Parts: sequence; C-alpha cells; structure tokens
Amino acid sequence: MAVEVPTPTGPARPDLTILETRIYRGPNVWSYQQAIHLVVDLGSLEEYPTVSLDGFTDQLIELVPGLERHTCSLGRRGGFIERLREGTWLGHVAEHVALQLQTLAGHDSRRGKTRAVKGRPGCYNVVYSYTDETVGVAAGKLAVRLINHLVEAEDGFDFETEFNAFLRQAERVAFGPSTAAILEEAASRDIPYIRLNSASLVQLGQGVHAQRIRATMTSRTGALAVDIAGDKDLTTKLLGSAGLPVPKQEAVRTLRGTLEAARRIGFPVVVKPLDGNHGRGVCLNLMSDEEVEKAYEIAKAESRRGTIVVESFVTGRDYRCLIVGGRMQAIAERVPAHVVGDGTHTVAELVDITNADPRRGVGHEKVLTKIKVDANAIDILEGQGHTLESVPPEGEMVKLALTGNMSTGGISIDRTFDAHPDNVEIAEEAARMVGLDVAGIDFICPDITYPVRETGGAICEVNAAPGFRMHTHPTVGEPQFIAKPVVDLLFPPGAQSRVPIVAVTGTNGKTTTSRMIAHIFKGLGRKVGMTSTDGVVIDERLVIKADASGPRSARMVLQNPRVDFAVMEVARGGILREGLGYDRNDIAVVTNIAPDHLGMKGIDTLRQLADVKAVIVEAVPRDGFAVLNADDPHVRNMRRRCSGGIVWFTMSEPGSEVREFVDDYCRRGGRAVVLEPSDRGEMIVIKHGRRSMQLAWTHLLPSTFGGAARFNVANALAAAGAAFAAGAPLHDIRQGLRTFATTYYLSPGRLNLVQVANAEVFVDYCHNAAGMKELGAFVDRYAEQKQGQSDLGRTSRIGMIGAAGDRRDDDIRELGEVAAHHFDVIVVREDERLRGRKPGEAAELVAEGARTAMAAGARCRQVEIVLDELEATRHVLARTNPGDLVVMCVDQHSMVVAELEERTKHAQAGARIGAPAAATSDPDLDPSTLTETAEAEGEEADAEAFGAVPDKADDTAI
Repeated sequence: MAVEVPTPTGPARPDLTILETRIYRGPNVWSYQQAIHLVVDLGSLEEYPTVSLDGFTDQLIELVPGLERHTCSLGRRGGFIERLREGTWLGHVAEHVALQLQTLAGHDSRRGKTRAVKGRPGCYNVVYSYTDETVGVAAGKLAVRLINHLVEAEDGFDFETEFNAFLRQAERVAFGPSTAAILEEAASRDIPYIRLNSASLVQLGQGVHAQRIRATMTSRTGALAVDIAGDKDLTTKLLGSAGLPVPKQEAVRTLRGTLEAARRIGFPVVVKPLDGNHGRGVCLNLMSDEEVEKAYEIAKAESRRGTIVVESFVTGRDYRCLIVGGRMQAIAERVPAHVVGDGTHTVAELVDITNADPRRGVGHEKVLTKIKVDANAIDILEGQGHTLESVPPEGEMVKLALTGNMSTGGISIDRTFDAHPDNVEIAEEAARMVGLDVAGIDFICPDITYPVRETGGAICEVNAAPGFRMHTHPTVGEPQFIAKPVVDLLFPPGAQSRVPIVAVTGTNGKTTTSRMIAHIFKGLGRKVGMTSTDGVVIDERLVIKADASGPRSARMVLQNPRVDFAVMEVARGGILREGLGYDRNDIAVVTNIAPDHLGMKGIDTLRQLADVKAVIVEAVPRDGFAVLNADDPHVRNMRRRCSGGIVWFTMSEPGSEVREFVDDYCRRGGRAVVLEPSDRGEMIVIKHGRRSMQLAWTHLLPSTFGGAARFNVANALAAAGAAFAAGAPLHDIRQGLRTFATTYYLSPGRLNLVQVANAEVFVDYCHNAAGMKELGAFVDRYAEQKQGQSDLGRTSRIGMIGAAGDRRDDDIRELGEVAAHHFDVIVVREDERLRGRKPGEAAELVAEGARTAMAAGARCRQVEIVLDELEATRHVLARTNPGDLVVMCVDQHSMVVAELEERTKHAQAGARIGAPAAATSDPDLDPSTLTETAEAEGEEADAEAFGAVPDKADDTAI
C-alpha cells in the first residue's frame, strides 16, 4: 500500500544524519542476534518519502542493484523495490542499503528493522545485523552518505571510490580463509567463539573448555615443534635421521660459505632463508656462482636470524600435504604464478587479465593472490626469453615465480585422492617427527601417484600454521573440508565447548540471588565465575571491583580458563547498551520488576522495563529453563517469551490464586519452588510434577534472620529453582542455602549485620522505594522478633538512606515516604556521584518525602541531612544508644563497614559507641586497596537508549 505523501514545507535537502550509534554484541531488546543500532534524524526529509523524490529509486537501484533481491516485509523477492516505488521513508532505505553493502563485502547480513523514535518526530531507530562490527558501522555511514547524495549531489562524493574504500576496509578486518574455515565449522557445531584481537587470534569454546587458534596454529600446537619447523636445517636433519627422503642441505651465514656449500652439494641448488615462510626469499634451480651470489642477497634480506640454507635442487612438481592430528587430510599440487599466452596480449596485459579474476586479492584476503610483478619476476621472464612487452604464442606457459606458493600468485590443483600410500605415510611420519598437530609437508617429486623412494623426490619443508585455502578453494578439483579434523582435534566428538550460564536479573535481589547460586555450586566443587554490581569474582576471588553487571564482564568470565560454571548478574543498563555478552544462557532468573530507573534511557513504564529484562528469558534455548517469580505479573508474562521450560517460584500461600496457578502447572509435569506453612514454620518445597521434595525451613537459613528477611526468602526460592534446573542434587542445594549468610565477606553490602557495642547495625544497598518497602518490612519483623528483650521497646530505629540522583523526583520522594513508616529517625546522605543533580538536591527530595509522610502520621519523628556518607555514618553512630536498631543504606559499603568495624574495636576497648574512630581502618576493607576498573559497565555506566522497547519481529529479510 502506497504511503500518504505529506505536504512539504520546504525543499528536500540532504538532511539525513546519524545522531547516535550503538553496537549490540549479543541478544538485545531489538534482536535475538548481534546488531548495529543507529538513531537517525531525517530533518526536512521527514516530509519526503521515496515516492516524492524524482529519480531517487532508479538511481539507487542502478548503484546498488542487489537491493532487488530484498524481500522486505512483503516476504517476496523484489519486495523492497515495491516499497520504494510505493513510498517509504529514508531511514528504512538506509537500513536496506547498509545490509546490502555488507553483503557485497562478503558478510552474511540479512535482518533489520526501522522504527520511529517515540516522542521525537523525524527520528528513527535503524537496526540491522552485522558480522563484523567495524564493517557494520561503516556500512551504515556509507548508506547515509549515499542517500544524501541521491537527494542532492554532493561535491567530491564518488560512490564507486567510496565503495572500493569500504571494501578494502572490510578486507582488512576480515578473517583469512584458513581462520574463516575453522570458525565456520565451529559455528556449524554450535561452538561459540570470541575474537581476541584484530587479527586471527580466536577463542573457541568457553571457560575451562576453551581452545585457541591463531590462523591454523592451535592451543595444542607445541612451541618447540613450531621452533623446529622454523629451523629448516634442523628439520632436514631430524627427517633425515628418521630415514625420510630429504635433500642435501647446509646452513651458512656468509656469501663465501654459501658459495662453498653450493659447490660441495653440486649444482643445481636452492638458496633460501633458514626461518622464512610463504616462499619469500627462496631461489630455485641455481646453476652458477653468479646466480648463487644474487640469491644470497635475496635470501639474506628475508632472514630474521641471518642464516641461509643451501640445498640440492630436487626436480619435479610441488605438492603440499596437509597433516592434521597425525593423519593426511588433503594434498594439493601447487603451480607457480604464471600466465598462458594467447598470441595477442603482452605478458603485462596477461598479468592484468589474470589479476582481474574476482577470486584474487592482496595477500591472504581472498582464495587466490594477485600476481606481483617485481624484479625477481622480471629475472624469471628473462630466463625464459621474455620481457613484460613480449607477446607469448598461444598456449605457452610463462612463469612469473619459481615457487608454487599461493601467497605469490600460484594456483592449486586438488590431488588428495591421487597420492600413493607410501607417500602419505612419509608425510605423516614427517609431521610426527617435528611434533606438529597441524602441519604442511612440502613434497617435490615427479608424480605424487608413485612412491618417491622409487621415482626420486624429497620433503623440502615442514610448515607450522599451513594455509588452508589451497585445499578449501582449489583452482582445479574438489574442495576438501579440512576444518572438520582441526575442530575434531580441539573438540573430539562428545566434548563440551560451553560452560553452563545462569543469568539473573530483576529490580531487586539479583545480586544476592546470584551469590546464593554461586555459593551452592561452589559447594559442588565447581569453579564459578560470577559478575555482579560489586565486581567480577572467579572461584571466590574478587579480580575486579566495579559495577560489573554488563556484557564486557560476562565475556571476561567466559574467557577465563578456570571457569566451569558462570553466574551472570545482568543489569538493565548493560542490556540497553550492548545487549548480552554471550549468545545464550542455559538458565534465566528474573526476581521481580519494580519502578526503578523509569524515565531513563527511553524506559518510561514497567512494561517497557520488563521487556528489557526479558532479554535473558528470550536467550534461553529449548533445553534450558527460565526461573520466574509467579507473584509478579510482569515476570509471569515472560513465560510466553521462553523457548525452554519454566520453573516458577512463589511466596503465595496455598489456596491463593497464584498458588493454584503454580500447583496446576506442576500437576501437568512442571517445576516450581514454593512455601508450605506449618506449625513449625515455613518449609521450602521443590515440586516436580506430582512429587514434592522438602528442602529447608526458612527460619533456619542464616540469610533470612529467622525468616524476618522475606526478600531473602524469595531470593532463596529463586536460587533453589535455578540450582535445581541446573541439575544440582537436592542435598547440595539445601547445604548451600543453609551455609549462605549475609556476612560482609560473603555478600558485601547486602544486609550485613555488624554488632557495634550493644547496637545492631545492618548495612544494605537499598536505594529505591520498592526495596525500601521490603527492607522496612524486615525492620518491623526483626524488631518484633526481638521484642522479648527487656530494653528493645524503649530503643529507636535509625535509618541512613540516600537515593541515586538520576531517578525521577517522585521516585526519590517516594523513597523517603516509605522509609518514614519504618524508622524513628532518618539521616539522609548523598551518593558520591551526583548524576546530574546539584549538591544536596537529591537529599532534599528524600527528606521532603519523609516529612510529607510524617505530616500524615508516619512513625518517623526526626529527619536530618548529612550529605557526606562517611560523616553521615559517624553522625548516626554518635546518636546511637545500646539496643538501637540501625539500618545504613549505603553507596560505598566497604568504607562504611570499615568504619563500623573500627568502632567495634573501640567499643570492645571500653570506648563509648558514639566516640570518633581512629583515622586508620582495616586495610582489607579499605576501598583504596581493592582493584578498581577504569570504567563501570553495569547499571551506572549506561549510555542513552533510543526510544521505546520494540518487539523482536524481523521486518527485513534478504
């Protein structure tokens, strides 16, 4: 259907601009796969759909004809062209052009969508898939420049020139043919990989299962074997000692030595660098001292060590045998760079014609390499009686190189199934002698189909990290799928490549739940890697202290070779900024959805916030599980987004509507974790189908403080559900929960109890109204539990609270209002980072909310403001009396706990509780002694998001 053409208010101008760029490196709010996200502003072009731009569509198709294959939302070939002629907006056009440019660069990019930015007329979210992020971003920029140029010609813009520059950039960052072949095979087996540098160093697999490759060297390639292969003289001696056919050879360092060695060996000879590769510096068939002198200079220039090898020249054809894991996998005959005369064109013209083959590129970027005409090539031409201006007769083969290396422009002919078994055995034995898991054995012999021991010939070289392209893309013959045995070598059939990943998200409780899960599996002997808002923890060791709930920290855990189980706390900000740091998680845990961070980064409603958090649920595979809070309607609705199974957890009492829903689910074979009340207390029960398995009494779990901390009861239910879904035995889950306590060293900043003199001080990270409701309820229940103590009724409840400055004013006020219902005295502090607020502004809003509640009859009778957190801590302690119940909601928990412990030492020494502490503090708790990271990446490091959260339907398909 054609769009309604708006009435322009001015002329069409090339106003399309990119406002912001974001790279999603995993599942995200827009797509299940990695994607580029551009926010574009059409400017005056908002009034000009394509149908109103004369000649635009025809020019675009002429420049980018591949767009005719795009189906777009119509689902048929040519669908996008129909949309162009009916009329569509230029943001949508930019999406398709960016996809097609990547396709032309050899990248498989097929999916995209374009959506208007909510509340910003003329602005659009342009989202499209990518293979390499550098190329993906460059494609988007070039697409925008092209569209603007078609609207109004830009001086100095030549699309062909710009497009060729784009292709060169794509070729520079692309994996070489050998690496690409291995990664394609790995992907076909669902083995994840991570690129570790801008070149060819890649990690296959995750954590303890990880293997690495660099081109065709692997984690199992021995450094000693590589050194031996790089020393051609030593290699020849080793092979000769094993009775394998090798040429006569001597290693020399001087010109005189080279000449003398050539005479001793006997002409013709070969001169080459001892440590060369890719055939560089190799001179063949030298017949005189003069030729040897010239070859010496060439070889010397390519030798890193300055050592030259002189060996007898073995006549015959050049064959490369590829040995993987001790077995021959492929053989290619290598033909040196050459042209074939046609009786019409000169040698120079024939080289240009040959290099025009689209399969030829520079270096190893394509399956063939362009022939390079240099001084050596001219000398070889002269030896054949030709120059660059000669016109060879039809059918004559004119060589331009003596070696058959692909890197010098040679071609390959597949001979894998032609080799004589004796020759195969010799090649395999040579690889074993050197010790290489992946080796390229260079044979020179008259014919590989006959035994070289009878026909003559020799092994001239053993290569570490041999190139694969002569086998995967032979010029003549069938390609060999040699990446398969390489991946088999690293990951034998049945071997694991992934570590289990448990992802935990929610508004409150996700850090504690993550720690509970990690604690359970630590008890099982697993080496757990965990990310959280406190840092990255590897096997209970804090390696980075920062807000590490983002995707980069997740990748750090998956790269660690000790990790065999991963627990990822996933923050809203990391999802919005980069997506997930991995492709999928085996188990997703969602604790709750509460009004925090609303009005930020384009997220204005709880439903939108739930859509963001649901990304980890969507990343669950069919054999995985989502552990969902049945008591939260927003979390409950996420079940429709999960491809795997569901494990419910609920605090609801038997007979309630939610509990009936969960029980019915279990009767149909489902799983759940519930509470069963009795006269003795509440029992945590795991239900699977019609079976019920008692786990633990809630009041016996240290983290619940006798059942008073209901939020930790909920966290324990979630952790138990995740552990059960991950296959942990029941008794290990029970033991994990029974031994998990909210001590500072096990769960810093999460309901840590410190006894200061005769007062109980809790340190917690609570920073929003929803969390304060739970924390306040805990204070009420905990005080009621202690009611039997003679002096508790006469003591005060003191709360130190603060709010993050980037929350909405109403949310900050609500925090104060809620706190006022549970504390007698409130001391308001301020975070170290003001996040756009003026000093004291956020604290005054909290105090305002508390005073409003006081006026309405709330419990609170006094509100004070002490902005500095450490000063506020000391102020609270100074007014605390024995028996008081104190809750400190902190920002810098290590600093506050250090102060509390210092006061405890003084109190034990007889000092009054409110006396000032000494200047020094426990160095183990001093934040300056902990490793800091330069850039946080969780909730507090989020970049601006763009518009409302979309659905995942892919509108564009090629």
